[in-house]
Amino acid sequence: MSLTFTFDPPLTRDLRDGVLDLWTDVSNAGGSVGFVPPVTREDIRPELVRHLVGMAEGRTRLLVGYDEEGRVAATAFLALNTHRLMRHWLWLYTVMVHPRHQGRGYGRDLMGAAADAARTCEGIEAIRLTCRGGLGLERFYESCGYKEVGRVPGAIRVAPGDDRDDVFLLLPLG
Repeated sequence: MSLTFTFDPPLTRDLRDGVLDLWTDVSNAGGSVGFVPPVTREDIRPELVRHLVGMAEGRTRLLVGYDEEGRVAATAFLALNTHRLMRHWLWLYTVMVHPRHQGRGYGRDLMGAAADAARTCEGIEAIRLTCRGGLGLERFYESCGYKEVGRVPGAIRVAPGDDRDDVFLLLPLG
């Protein structure tokens, strides 16, 4: 079975709660999505609200992958640039696949759907994303066509004595 992707879905309570549950579950499974386990829904809620505000202001767009039962199984947020010299590319944030669905190729499907979604955004020529080094994520993104374009050593402090690189990747859409 595959996921069904929707770009810019209507924001409902069920969708909001589904994204919040997904983000919590991915974080607690050790996913590199801005938190270190253990976390609760209430720990994540303020960050989700920031994403939702960006959506309401038209700066952020949401891609959701639904599983065969209609549950939120994957997400990616596409953030448009407001700087006049950088409006030709966007950021991809909070890329997540629920742990129960990992290992089925859904991450690759999500990345393909994100590139397709970005291509529908007027004037967008590339996608940038960052990832936490030390987990092999850059190899996954490179296998999806992204190229590492920069790295800041030790920029992410996961815990005292556990600093990770902040890896910058780019996918030209042309």
